[in-house]
Amino acid sequence: MVQQLCLWKWFTVGTALSAILARALAQNDEDCKLARTGPPATIVPIDEESRNGTILVDNMLIKGTAGGPDPTIELSLKDNVDYWVILDPIKQTLYLNSTGRVLDRDPPVSIQSIVVQVQCVNKKVGTVINHEVRIVVRDRNDNSPQFQQQRYHVAVNELTPVGTTIFTGFSGNNGAIDIDDGPNGQIEYVIQYNPNDKTSNRTFDIPLTLSGAVVLRERLNYEEKTRYFVIVQANDRAQNLNERRTSTTTLTVDVLDGDDLGPMFLPCVLVNNTRDCRPLTYQASLPELTDPARVNPISVTPPIQAIDQDRNIQPPSERPGILYSILVGTPEDYPQYFHMNLTTAELTLLKPINRDLHQKFDLVIKAEQDNGHPLPAFANLHIEILDENNQKPYFTRSTYEGFILESSPVGTTISDNQNLTSPLQVVVLDNDVEETKDPQLHLFLNDYTTFFTVTQSGITRYLTLLQPVDREVQQLYTFSMTASDGVQESVPVTVNILVIDANDNTPTFSNISYNVKIYTDMRPGEGVIKLTAVDADEGANGRIVYEILAGDQGHFTINDRTGLITIAPGVVLEVGRSYALTVRASDSAPPAQRRSSITTVYIEVLPPNNQSPPRFPQLMYSLEVSEAMRIGAVLLNLQAFDREGDPIKYLIQNGDPQQVFNLSQSSGLLALGKPLDRESTDRYILIVTASDGRPDGTSTATVNIVVTDVNDNGPVFDMFLPKNLSVQEEEANAFVGQVRATDADAGVNGQVHYSLANFKNLFRITSNGSIYTAVKLNRELRDYYELIVEATDGAVDPRRSTLTLAIKVLDIDDNSPVFTNASYTVCVPENLPPGTVFLQLEAKDVDLGADVNYRIRTEEARQYFALNKHTGELSLRKSLDYESFSDAEATFTFLVEAFDSKGTMPPGLATVTVRVKDMNDYSPVFSQKLYRGMVAPNAVKGTLITTVSAEDQDPPGTPASLVRYKVDVVQFPYSASIFDVEENSGRVVTRVNLNEEPSTVFKLVVIAYDDGDPVKFNTTTVEIAVLQPSVIPRFTQDEYRPPPVSESAPKGTVVTVVTAAALNQTVVYSIVSGNEEDVFAINNRTGVISVKKPLDYERVQSYELRVQADSLQVVRSNLRVPSKSNTAKVFIEVKDENDHVPVFTKKMYIGGVSEDARMFSSVLKVKADDKDTGNYSAMQYRLIIPPIKDGKEGFVIEAYTGLIKTAMLFKNMRRSYFKFQVIATDDYGKGLSSKAEVLVSVVNQLDMQVIVSNVPPTLVEQNKDQLIGILERYVQDQIPGATVVVESIGARRFGDGYSEEDYTKSDLMVYAIDPQTNRAIMRNELFKFLDGKLLDINKEFQPYLGQGGRILEIRTPDVVANVKKQAQAVGYTEGALLALAVIIILCCMPAILIVMVSYKQRQAECAKTARIQMALPAGKPAGAAANNLYEELGDSTMRGYAQQEQQQLLRPSLLRPEELSMESGIDPGQEYYGQDYYSYEHGYELPQYGSRRRLLSPSGMYDEYGEVVVESDGGYYYSPHGPAAEEWAKKKRIKLVVDPEYETSSTGEESAPDPSQRSRMSTPGVQPSGNGNVYIAQNGSVVRTRRGCLGNNLKVTSPVRLGKQFKKLDKLAVTHEESVPLNTLSKGPSPSNKMNSRPCSVSFSSTIGAENAVTKAGPAKLKSTDEQESVVDHEDVKEPLESHSEHTQSDEEELWMGPWNNLHIPMTKL
Repeated sequence: MVQQLCLWKWFTVGTALSAILARALAQNDEDCKLARTGPPATIVPIDEESRNGTILVDNMLIKGTAGGPDPTIELSLKDNVDYWVILDPIKQTLYLNSTGRVLDRDPPVSIQSIVVQVQCVNKKVGTVINHEVRIVVRDRNDNSPQFQQQRYHVAVNELTPVGTTIFTGFSGNNGAIDIDDGPNGQIEYVIQYNPNDKTSNRTFDIPLTLSGAVVLRERLNYEEKTRYFVIVQANDRAQNLNERRTSTTTLTVDVLDGDDLGPMFLPCVLVNNTRDCRPLTYQASLPELTDPARVNPISVTPPIQAIDQDRNIQPPSERPGILYSILVGTPEDYPQYFHMNLTTAELTLLKPINRDLHQKFDLVIKAEQDNGHPLPAFANLHIEILDENNQKPYFTRSTYEGFILESSPVGTTISDNQNLTSPLQVVVLDNDVEETKDPQLHLFLNDYTTFFTVTQSGITRYLTLLQPVDREVQQLYTFSMTASDGVQESVPVTVNILVIDANDNTPTFSNISYNVKIYTDMRPGEGVIKLTAVDADEGANGRIVYEILAGDQGHFTINDRTGLITIAPGVVLEVGRSYALTVRASDSAPPAQRRSSITTVYIEVLPPNNQSPPRFPQLMYSLEVSEAMRIGAVLLNLQAFDREGDPIKYLIQNGDPQQVFNLSQSSGLLALGKPLDRESTDRYILIVTASDGRPDGTSTATVNIVVTDVNDNGPVFDMFLPKNLSVQEEEANAFVGQVRATDADAGVNGQVHYSLANFKNLFRITSNGSIYTAVKLNRELRDYYELIVEATDGAVDPRRSTLTLAIKVLDIDDNSPVFTNASYTVCVPENLPPGTVFLQLEAKDVDLGADVNYRIRTEEARQYFALNKHTGELSLRKSLDYESFSDAEATFTFLVEAFDSKGTMPPGLATVTVRVKDMNDYSPVFSQKLYRGMVAPNAVKGTLITTVSAEDQDPPGTPASLVRYKVDVVQFPYSASIFDVEENSGRVVTRVNLNEEPSTVFKLVVIAYDDGDPVKFNTTTVEIAVLQPSVIPRFTQDEYRPPPVSESAPKGTVVTVVTAAALNQTVVYSIVSGNEEDVFAINNRTGVISVKKPLDYERVQSYELRVQADSLQVVRSNLRVPSKSNTAKVFIEVKDENDHVPVFTKKMYIGGVSEDARMFSSVLKVKADDKDTGNYSAMQYRLIIPPIKDGKEGFVIEAYTGLIKTAMLFKNMRRSYFKFQVIATDDYGKGLSSKAEVLVSVVNQLDMQVIVSNVPPTLVEQNKDQLIGILERYVQDQIPGATVVVESIGARRFGDGYSEEDYTKSDLMVYAIDPQTNRAIMRNELFKFLDGKLLDINKEFQPYLGQGGRILEIRTPDVVANVKKQAQAVGYTEGALLALAVIIILCCMPAILIVMVSYKQRQAECAKTARIQMALPAGKPAGAAANNLYEELGDSTMRGYAQQEQQQLLRPSLLRPEELSMESGIDPGQEYYGQDYYSYEHGYELPQYGSRRRLLSPSGMYDEYGEVVVESDGGYYYSPHGPAAEEWAKKKRIKLVVDPEYETSSTGEESAPDPSQRSRMSTPGVQPSGNGNVYIAQNGSVVRTRRGCLGNNLKVTSPVRLGKQFKKLDKLAVTHEESVPLNTLSKGPSPSNKMNSRPCSVSFSSTIGAENAVTKAGPAKLKSTDEQESVVDHEDVKEPLESHSEHTQSDEEELWMGPWNNLHIPMTKL
């Protein structure tokens, strides 16, 4: 018991000790281990450039004690590269060791992490444990971006469209690099304002800052600015904006000149502050009637030149040329006279111009580029037609009447009326000069040149006074006036200048005083004395008034007109009285100008006396008498009165010494006694007396007689002037001599005029008698003239006289020697000795005393030929060798000249052509002296035996080198009778069918001769052996016709075998003809014919070969012996194979279909050609086009015609397009195939234009293809590749509403499709393309429309025009409607505000409830598989959803460029979208026309609901629910990513669109799910929500998670768009579609969307979308239900979700 107790005690003690020991050991074992849980490695971050001593790890938490008296562990660092870490083992702290250095994460140090091992040694146990410490160096933004180049450069054409990316040089490693990490190293590029180039930042932009691509924002203009300096700033994307670093560089943008400006004419003078040139007028002048050869090209000042304003287009080869033309001009017949070179602008005259018809031309010149640039330049060209001076000057009047006041000073202008109110205008013109220009004529007077002169210039001339005139001396001046232009003289005109009287003469009495005696017996009224005063003036100035001033005492009166003093009535005279009467004589001029004089009459009264003398009534008499007055004519009655009545005797006391006049002594009648001659005496003053016989009974009177002129004298030439004259030839207007004639008559009767009676076309005479040459005389034609000069006076019936002048034409050296022939051609045999004369040249000089010399002008010819300078003999200087000439004809052509050694004229030239005649230097030479041949004894006629050949060394191509052959019939006549040689080839053949003995040998002599001069020849001998028949093989068949050989037969294919045999001979086969292309080969031993080269049926269908069999013996002799038996024909037919694929006529067929087209309407026709024949070229066509709607195909094709027709209706599908493929298979669909693309665009009349022409529709239909081709070419000039499509051809429609038709004209309705956008070109654009080129199009249409056919107009289609008209009509009611709308809005505004406030509150309450329901699970109703919801969008990621639904388009204006997906075909450049499609928002630019952008959408298809959770990393994840998805959901989930840039922009409620802007559709009879509504978003995501507000079934996995989730959901609103039947959505995998049963991605709908889904259900259909655009593009379409089977997602995919406040993804309620 005790033992047991002890044993138990020891056992207990041992157990305790063991436990203590184990515990101690266990405690020692824990040392060096980490006192923390988690991963073994310690990972700590540290910022780069941290200061030295920074704590890296505060405590390693390693178990054990490293310090103190009893350490249990020992710590040290291991792998401490570069000693970056310091260890404090006691505190287990790690420090940074950066003494003298910097911890730099960036290159070149690039320390991104430091890994060290903390080695712990357990001192108790001895174990060693390494603890890894990973120090991650965090980046600091301590480096600025660095551009890799100091400057960047790009060249941009000025025509680059706005929006084009012009520079991508910052991409990759070419831009800026920031060696920092993360956002600190990400680079953004922005353009900064450049103060030195203020327009650069607005001209260029970098919209995508990360890429740095520079985009053009404003149009460039090379002419305004050629270089931009764009400052580009690169900055990193550090989180703290203040810490971001930047750097800048300069991007130099050189603007390249583009072809945007037209030409301009030079010189260009710019209009102020513009780039436009002032109008430019070119000037040219031409003499009339000038031969065009003399003036072409016409000199224009300045020279016509235009340059392209785009002067620096690069490369220079692309710079356009300038084309010149005359656009219009006046007069309209200018094209008959002028032509302008298209490229040089050289102006040429086509025919002489008569200045009488045209005095000037004003043309408009057009300069345009040769590349069709639409901006031509214009300039004016003024062409003046100069006078040839073939017209005489002429006065506009035949006579001129002028007036001058006699008191006028020198220089006074002659007036044209007596009132002197206007000058006398002498108008003289010359038809050689325009009427508006001064003809520059010289006017001269033939008389009174000292009194008058005429102005020297101007069209209107004036006569002026050179010296004072006195009317009393001469009142009328008559002279002639002539105008001369230096060559021609006008017809003289008569000028009469009348001197108007001035009161410059005083009445003058003949005596100072008069003494009169009167008698007392004189009665009152009896005359005492008649006083006469004389006033030389006329009119009132000369009409004298007499009056007694004093001394009459009332006893006398005087007649104021006659001056007769009589005794006053009642006066009684008294003897002894005397009177002194003062009498004044005054003229009747105005008082201020009146002149007067006085005289005294002394009267003495005497007693009565009968001894008073007779008295004349007047003391002076004046009269004019014509010199032609007849003798005996009474001129004047001078009867006197004697108071006493005594007889009176009259006598001429003085003034008539020649007794020209007779005075009757008794009667006092004065008569003409002798003829008068004015030329000898023109005035007589007679003193006549009357006497009564008493000594003091005589009184006197004066008679002034003026003799007037008559034309009784003819002109008389001055015979002292020379009559023998001379003039040099070749001088126009040369002075010849002068004549002078005088006429003794006065006035016009004495004016002399000169004219020529002959040679008026050669000479002319001036008014002063000077004679000149009118043209250049040619002595060689005539050297002597007898010129008759005629002089006439100026009378009405003029007198004439003539004078004959002898004129000799003097010779000058004005002619060059002329050869008798202009060219000489002579043939000279070669090898003639030097000095041989072979040609005589002769030239003549018609000038007098000419010494003609000859010489060779061509320098090169002088070494071969010599020309005698005096005789003109042409000889050889050295022998000529025909063979030394390299050209085909051995000829020399050179110039010779003849010149006058004494003259100065240029030499006369002639061309000499010397042909060297080949004299046949060489004879033909045979290649062999002896030829051998063999022939069969029965050879047929024409059998070839051998061929002889000879060559001639004479120059090739000459007759001497042409070798021909003939048989010498003399030496071997028999041989010559049976054998012959072909003349040209030298083939020796049988002349007849042979029948000769075998083994016979014939000799034949063949002659080879040439055609030289002389003919040379040579001979050779041909030995012909007749073979034994046994050695000639014989074919088994004459013809072989093997089966056809396939064209695809490979090389070596056996065609047939020919067989021939000969006795004891080895047979050798050969093909002798028909195998020129070496297509077949024959085995020369076996006779097997095989294919040697590929056959081609399409090139050669059959061959005819001729094969020959010869014995080996003959072959070894290098001979052949053809005969009847050893030749055979082989006919080989080639069999066609289907080795060519069909080839479509176009790679892409473009057509259009009207949206109102009926089913099976023709769209377009495709055609493929095949080079094969037969069935192999028969096509069968089919389309590759997946179903578009309801499993239907949109188009069908006629299988054998290629006609594509519609298979659906296209209502409201304008601007949609369809792309598919057409396949052509030959052999009726069983052979080879090829494909082409087909593009069909849906159009309507909004896209069309009507081309109206003046020809019937039938003619347009006949030439439709040609006309459309012309139109298409002009459209393609603007849009490359565009296609013009004909919609209809019909009669022209016109009238109100286009209801009338005219079948004589046609309407061609067309539209054009742009292959770049796949849509019709805008109607207005099409109009611009065609209307701007209408003139050119009409020119090209002319051959097809016939004479006069043309396009009348291009107009809008009928429907469009009517709509516009109706719209205008509706516009009249707009004012009333607008007023009504304003009234309604004002009345309803308060109610609307109340509703909006209430609605907002309700909206906020339901929003949270709806968001909670979105995350809760629900049942999974079953449904059938669906079709593709997105076929119309072309998106392959969503096929398989719907069958009957209406499609809805994405809204590209609301999507960011990165978020657009699939080729939607939407054209944001058009304006046909209503608000249902676009909701433009600020901050987003429209996508570029035809752009394709991508939206990252989930590619899998999840089931209809799931849960959104927030993980610890703050991310949002969507996880599918449901039994089938639970396991899979663990592996597959989608992370929802919100764009941080827009995360806080607005709430979900604010982003929800107006319900009125949504398109809705519901299906009657379809109830929503009991658990809620299912929405499908068009980005491919499916969301399930509940209808009710917050309920008890809320699933909350984590309050924190759901709270954050709902907060985030406020930012993720989408809009509900339309309802779709529930049965159209696949609710889960179906047996038939297991491959597609993958979960779909997530989207969220807002509360508003949920409410609208419930409240708006009804029968309403989808909103009409007349302007909707849809696309069916099946280029890459596979089977619809297999589009997702090849795609696998990563374990955690990200779905880009925002900016949701602006991204309105259309949703479909299911």
